[in-house]
Amino acid sequence: MIEPRSGTVGVRFTILYAFGFLLAGIGLLVLNFLLSGGSMNSVTPAGAPPAQGSLAAAQQHIQLLADQLNDVHAQQARQLLAGSLIALLVMAVASVPLGRLLAKRVLRPLRLITGATRRISADNLDQRLAVTGPADEVKDLADTIDELLERLETSFAAQRRFVANASHELRTPLATMRASLDVAVAKPDPAASTVALADRLRTELDRVDHLLDGFLVLARGQHGALADAAPVDLGDLVDAALHERSADAQEKDLTVTVNVPPATVTHGSPALLARLVDNLVDNAVTHNESGGWIEITGTAAEEETVLVVETGGRVFDQRAVDRLAQPFERLGGERTGSSGLGLSIVAAIATAHGGGLTLHARPEGGLRVSCALPAAKPEVA
Repeated sequence: MIEPRSGTVGVRFTILYAFGFLLAGIGLLVLNFLLSGGSMNSVTPAGAPPAQGSLAAAQQHIQLLADQLNDVHAQQARQLLAGSLIALLVMAVASVPLGRLLAKRVLRPLRLITGATRRISADNLDQRLAVTGPADEVKDLADTIDELLERLETSFAAQRRFVANASHELRTPLATMRASLDVAVAKPDPAASTVALADRLRTELDRVDHLLDGFLVLARGQHGALADAAPVDLGDLVDAALHERSADAQEKDLTVTVNVPPATVTHGSPALLARLVDNLVDNAVTHNESGGWIEITGTAAEEETVLVVETGGRVFDQRAVDRLAQPFERLGGERTGSSGLGLSIVAAIATAHGGGLTLHARPEGGLRVSCALPAAKPEVA
């Protein structure tokens, strides 16, 4: 799951708006200072000829009034400057939360689009953003994403239909080949070479049939079809899978340890979950070494149920192990003995149930396969 990144764009918008508010405040202060500059000039009486007696006294009185007026103008200028600086300081403090508010307002549609897009995955490509509002850049972006989702949905659906249809169609010629082999071997006194060839062909036909069955399960798992969802006990599925593989485990002399409590219950498709557990067990048995061991543990929490299958063996590269969840990937490049779909089917089924698959190469050798599934919700009486 992709973690949401921090609001870098929001911080940038906040700084931009705050800086714009500060520039506007500084510009207003400078303009106010320039406009009031004329009134800050000293006031002097108009030039007058020297006067005697009462005229001199009147001139002194006028000069005194002019000095008082200059003092008043200077005081008003200082008060205006101080008030403007205080107003600028208040604007500087208020510009940050105001800029953040405006940034959130501007980015809110983008956050809604991001959240809705993050909730859409390969299992619900039919959902659309369907953003309403004026025909602006944000709506154009949402409409473009909706068109992209529509194209992806069409492409995914066509791919799944092709895999399912091809798998079904190929079963007919396989059945015909099996019938032809049976007819050839059923003839009186068949040649030894014919019997040997029929046995080899049956083995290959079984492999192809298993491969087609894997394609069908993979297509269904990727489609997320869980119409038959119900509580499923993983312990019962593990016991059934081990019973089916008991002969192979005994042939390799494997030591199997199972610790899956009865409460290890998940909710999903019983058929798909049975295939998931069966593939995990089959992978552990088939790709184990003679005299090796298998340890299967299950844990149940309030929100999650985890099934872990751990095996010994040779040391693997973690990068090669990470690719095993992809179809047709095998360790060591081996092309025989495996269809290469086992763990990819497990990953697809786990994802369809809202869980996930984790593959870990053990440092001392072998694999640790952990499958997380949602825990079964208690039934309401």
